[in-house]
Amino acid sequence: MSMLEFVQTMDLPALLLFLGNIICIVVVVFIERKHPSSAWAWMFVLIFLPVIGFLTYALLGRRLRKKHLYRFSGGQHTGLLQLIEEQKDALQHDAFTFKDDAAAQHNKLLYMQLAYNGAVITQNNDVTIFTDGRQKFEQLLRDLKNAKHHIHMQYYIFRHDELGQRILQVLEEKAKEGVEVRFLYDAIGSNRLFKKHMHPLAEAGGLSEVFFPSIFPLINPRLNFRNHRKIVVIDGGIGYVGGFNVGNEYLGVEEKYGYWRDTHTRIEGSAVHALQTRFLVDWNMASKEHRVTYDDCYYPTIEREGSTAVQIVSSGPDDEHDALKYSYVKMIVSAKRYVYIQSPYFVPDETVFEAVRMASLCGVEVRLMIPAVPDHKIVYAATMSYMEDLLKAGVHIDLYDGGFMHAKTIVIDDEVATCGTTNFDVRSFKLNFEVNAFLFDTEKAIDMRRIYERDLQVSKPLTMEAYKKRSFRKRTQESLARLISPIL
Repeated sequence: MSMLEFVQTMDLPALLLFLGNIICIVVVVFIERKHPSSAWAWMFVLIFLPVIGFLTYALLGRRLRKKHLYRFSGGQHTGLLQLIEEQKDALQHDAFTFKDDAAAQHNKLLYMQLAYNGAVITQNNDVTIFTDGRQKFEQLLRDLKNAKHHIHMQYYIFRHDELGQRILQVLEEKAKEGVEVRFLYDAIGSNRLFKKHMHPLAEAGGLSEVFFPSIFPLINPRLNFRNHRKIVVIDGGIGYVGGFNVGNEYLGVEEKYGYWRDTHTRIEGSAVHALQTRFLVDWNMASKEHRVTYDDCYYPTIEREGSTAVQIVSSGPDDEHDALKYSYVKMIVSAKRYVYIQSPYFVPDETVFEAVRMASLCGVEVRLMIPAVPDHKIVYAATMSYMEDLLKAGVHIDLYDGGFMHAKTIVIDDEVATCGTTNFDVRSFKLNFEVNAFLFDTEKAIDMRRIYERDLQVSKPLTMEAYKKRSFRKRTQESLARLISPIL
């Protein structure tokens, strides 16, 4: 049967669907010019799942129109561009004064993040690392209650459960006291947080905004682009960034997940100014009526003198350089002794995958810790599809069995560590708005290594022998998930 005869046998709805699929394929291959792996994944979905594929592409496949995004201009905050140029020049001429030798060993990573992400280097920070939700949120609540001028809060998932209500109540109380309160949440991650839940905060004088809200219920044309960042800035001097969202499960009290193992940082020092700028840009992108200027009151002089060098690096679909992906790759290939990675998902693109394999093949001890039990079965199946090649390259795979592993961290050589919101997957590298703190500090890197080693006590190794015993059904699921992994 010829193509023409095949088309003539179709009724009108089938014909429209067929033409829609063809148009989508043309858009994917010739117009949007997606990465080949992503293009093949979309073509696979469109061809073999025509109805579901068409609807999925309509919601998830389109590019983000960058010209509509709000951008930060360095001129909006006096001296920022000048500081960046001064630090770039000092790094290029080996004239930068480091407080810790660990930072000096990684001046190329520092330069890349400074030059192409505007990640200013600050060295006067005190950093506290949290791995337990109860401890993190109790400290956060104490800091919120002590706020004097402003509270800026941003979360991907914010649930209106016991923990969420406790935090909102504090925000309302501070707003009544005259503290400026701005609360930003993602429309998809916090889809059960409704406008009615924000009424008490608004009545108290606080402000809230939704990032990329839905146009109609259940219809969001920017569904695929999620603001995955978790940032809190208090009075311009205390900042939080890391993996914890807000909800009872993050306290480890939900039976479904058990103990929730995550990593979060609390920062006091000049690095908080970078978190402040990141929040304000996101706020101004989401807000039409309550945009904020970059006044000095949000960037107070930091009197605290810590010793940790920190860069705050962010990326998203508006990022031309895939900043966090490049930072991860640079860290991995720079390692001389070890690389320890923790992530709930491992669905990398070819560049990241080869960097991990190559590090191990070069004799570096590479360890990857993922959950023993998944929360998203398709993504976990895709994750497991990569394990054989990693094991063959000598990578140690550790399955965390003490609850659910949600930390997003890398530490190398007792010199550099990163903690933030970025998973080890294509979604985080390409589609989500993410942010990480990079710590260039021997003491903090050692702390992060010891955290990994402590987690090993409640983990089990994935061996090649055990991996080969997977059922045919699991292997098939993993193979199919691998095919569509670039669009998960």
